[in-house]
Amino acid sequence: MKKNMGSADKIIRVLLAAIVGVLFFTGTISGTLGIILLVLAGIFVLTSMISFCPLYAPFGISTCPAKENK
Repeated sequence: MKKNMGSADKIIRVLLAAIVGVLFFTGTISGTLGIILLVLAGIFVLTSMISFCPLYAPFGISTCPAKENK
């Protein structure tokens, strides 16, 4: 897999996942919506760790900085 996520994208995803986790475990969000958001937060953390977003690939999106060829 070719990396297609830059560091800013990864940081934003981890922060959103942390916020959703805190909201879920404090009881602010609950029920089916809470579980769906918690699963989405887990996916955000996983994609941040591997630096690859499967939804970016079909659209050719990449937030990685371009490497300069010397």
